[in-house]
Formats: sequence, C-alpha cells, structure tokens
Amino acid sequence: MKNHWMKHLEDEENNKRQKLGSCSTADMEGNSCAMSKFDQIELRKALGKVFMGLELPFRKVDHEALHNFLNLGIPQFKIPSRTTISRDILQLWGSEKVKLKTFLSQHYGRVCLTTNFWTSCQNFSYMSLTAHFVDNNWKLNKKILNFCQVSNHSRDIMAQTMWNCLSAWGLNQVLTMTVDNASSNDVGISHLKNALMPDGLLMGGKYFHTRYCANVLNLIVKEGLKDIEHEIVRIRGAVRYVQASPSRLQRFKACIDPQKVQFKGFVNIDIETRWNSTYLMLNAAVKHKPTFAMLEMQDQTYVKELRKGKGLPLPEDWEYVRAILPFLELLYNATVRISGSCYVTSNMYMFEVFGIGKKIKEMCNHPNIRIKSAAEGMKMKYDKYWGDPNSLNMLLIALVLDPRHKLKFIIWYADNHFGSDEAKCFKDQVYSSFNLLFNEYNGRI
Repeated sequence: MKNHWMKHLEDEENNKRQKLGSCSTADMEGNSCAMSKFDQIELRKALGKVFMGLELPFRKVDHEALHNFLNLGIPQFKIPSRTTISRDILQLWGSEKVKLKTFLSQHYGRVCLTTNFWTSCQNFSYMSLTAHFVDNNWKLNKKILNFCQVSNHSRDIMAQTMWNCLSAWGLNQVLTMTVDNASSNDVGISHLKNALMPDGLLMGGKYFHTRYCANVLNLIVKEGLKDIEHEIVRIRGAVRYVQASPSRLQRFKACIDPQKVQFKGFVNIDIETRWNSTYLMLNAAVKHKPTFAMLEMQDQTYVKELRKGKGLPLPEDWEYVRAILPFLELLYNATVRISGSCYVTSNMYMFEVFGIGKKIKEMCNHPNIRIKSAAEGMKMKYDKYWGDPNSLNMLLIALVLDPRHKLKFIIWYADNHFGSDEAKCFKDQVYSSFNLLFNEYNGRI
C-alpha cells in the first residue's frame, strides 16, 4: 500500500511538472495559459462568496474603501447594492443545495448524522444537522445539511425537525445518529428511529443511537475535577488577575526567571464550562509557579485582590494539580484525537475508551487519597456509559475491522478487564453483531 501510494504521488508530481512546462512554453511564445475575461455575473458571485467566507454584514458592500479597491482593480465592475448581494447569496445557496442533493443521491450508501442544540445569549434556540459519509471514491465527506432556529429543544421538535430535513434532502439510508447525553434526546431518537424503520435501519436500528464520546469524556473529567474545585478556583483567580490588564501582564512578565521557567508560553483564562481549556490553563500555570511566587512578593495589589476572593494559590494546590495533570493530559489528547472531522475516528473510538478505563482503574489505586477519590468518582461516571458490556456500541465492529487490532484484541480485552460471565457476554455480543452485519451486507437478510 505504501509503494502504491508513493507511486501515485510521484505520478501526480510528474503531471504537475508537465502542465507547468507546457504553460511556461506558451508564455515564452507570447501566449497566455489562461485568458482572463470580464464577467459581471461571476464577479458578483465571487464577491458574495467573500462576504460569506469572511462573515461580513451586507452593509459593508457600501464601504468607501471597498469601492475604491474594486474601482481601481476592476473599473468596469458595477458594485451591487446590499439588497442585490443578499439576493445573489440566496441564489448561490439554492444552486449549491441542488448540486449537493445530486451528489448525495449518487455518492453515498449510508450516512452518519450528528446534531447539536444550543441557546444563544438572546435566548433563541438553534439546531444543526451534519452528515458524514464516504463517497464512491472512498473520500470522507462532511456536509452541514441544516442550521435553523427552533422553538425549543424538546424531543418532539428535535425528531420532527430532523425528519423534515432528511425528507427534504432525500436521505433515508441512515447508519447512526450521534447526539449528546441530554435525556430528552433518548426519546427524540426513538421517535426518529420509528420513522426511519420502514426504510430499513441497519441491524434493525440496534446501534442507531450513538453518544458523543467527547461529551461523555467531559462528564467524566468534570466528576473528577469536583475534588479539586478549590485549587482550580485559586489558580484561576491568579491567572485572571494577570490577564485583567496590559500593565498587570507586563508586571507578570517582569517576574519570569528564564533559569526557573523554561516554558515560552503565557497563561490564558479558561472557559469554565470546557474542561479542556481548564487543563491548558492549569498546565501553563503550573509551569509558571515560580513566576507567580515572585509576583506575590513584588505586587501587593495581587495579594490584596486575591485575598478578597478564595485566596492565593497554596503550595499544596500547585503540587496536587501537578500530580493530576498527566492524567488530565491523557484525557485531553484522547478528546483531541476523537474530535477530528477530517479523518476517520470510528476505529479509534473504543480503543481510546478502553485505554481511558484502564488508566482510571490504575488511578483508583493511587497512594494519594485525594487523587484516589477523584479517580473513583470518574470510574463511577465511566461505568455508567462504558462499564457495562451491553452498553457498548457498534463502533466495536470498527475496532475489529482495524487490521491493527481485529478480534484478538477484543478477546484479550474482555478476558483481562471483565469477569468470566461478563467477558463471555461481551464476546458473544461482538460475534453476534458482526455476523448479523455480515449477513445484511451479504444479502441473506
């Protein structure tokens, strides 16, 4: 496979050289490789794409600087009004939707869907629906099918909105539906599953519902971080003080001793609802521990302001956070790997899950009582989603199909991480699902 790939790349490079060579020859003869031609309609489309790509408001088309630039570069171009450019963008959206709908009808077998809900600061509810599929050329595709405002996030609204969207796109061959862990989603997925059943879900829809792995990881980590909440609050307070103004940041930089701090980066404020940003904040702050100690001695305002809140970071705060950071790094890296959308992640999903479970079990035997307690809290949350062999999903099959693992890995994992009865149940489930899947694609069912 590697030799084939390298030869393919070599052929592509040769083709590029030939094209460049022919173009250079034409230039030497005084002929242009591509004749430019003024086209008012195409330029308007291109301008619309600029506004979409940069997310510019339509009123910016009337800006004097833009008019000066376009008049200088393309004097014959008639600059459209904001009404015209908005109409052009809507027409472009319509034509692109027709192209995508045709592409979907020709280049997919089954699609995997993901949906997300959120509420804006204006208290408006929104929903998005994204399709992931492999086309006839074995290229992974990600297409956003819908982004709309909804009245609320109830299960009925979710199911009806998704069904209307799928009907509009002509999609009925759905493999999985991935959602977060909100309880309302369970019922909404059940309604959607019943609507899709006449068209035939794979394996009777047994593994239709898939949970966001990154979301489950977020719940697991938050359970563990409850035990170090006070330490995080104190360190976060120190970071917020430093980032509050340019003058404070300059005083912080002046306290950096290159002999003690080899880290070249600075500390950044985290987003409290996103644990991965909290990990990055703690990781940077721990490396700057000597700098914060120097700031405490030189800046009395820093001391007074932090004492108004939860207090200054204590020596034991730094040591405890330093001890748990390697474990958080493991979870952070796993989150980054399985959150990718430009490469296949199904074959690594359960591998990462098994690795995290193994590490959590090791942490439960940690000599530090507080770290042990945090790990036990994580284990309870982990077992809720991934501890029961019957709760594991279809992505086990993707792990088996990975030539690096195959069935031997699944058997080894079951025998080493479950009791005898659970291991047997686990292996039977994998064998049964794999045979059923094979029979469906083999045309027996």
